[in-house]
Amino acid sequence: MNVLLQGMKNLVLNKSLGETTRCMASLYQMHRTGPHKKPMFKRNPLGDNPFLKGVILKTLIRKPKKPNSANRKCVLVRLSNGKEMIAYIPGEGHNLQEHNVVLVRNGRCKDLPGVKITCVRGKFDLPHVVKKTQTNS
Repeated sequence: MNVLLQGMKNLVLNKSLGETTRCMASLYQMHRTGPHKKPMFKRNPLGDNPFLKGVILKTLIRKPKKPNSANRKCVLVRLSNGKEMIAYIPGEGHNLQEHNVVLVRNGRCKDLPGVKITCVRGKFDLPHVVKKTQTNS
């Protein structure tokens, strides 16, 4: 037993429940405004924290997606919020082992599927990149 309210085309009054609900848009309204689009929900892998501390469970070597070829150095980390995730180690060379402590931040490696966080160099057990300088001879 639905009755269309006058002046409000899209509201329908349900007499049995006493509540109002929205109707479907007409074809003309859809033509004018386009289809309804839900806003994309952005999920933060660290749960609204900019950085988290984590303990390394295992060091991994991952292969990138199709056009690229390399051996990307990654670690499996248990974060302080209890989650276990794979983190990318930037730069050349590292000395990370099991039970080391690292600081991780958001930042995915685009050619590694499933790797959404990055280790921070120079904090806890992950030192800065040591770049050897060459002399002119």
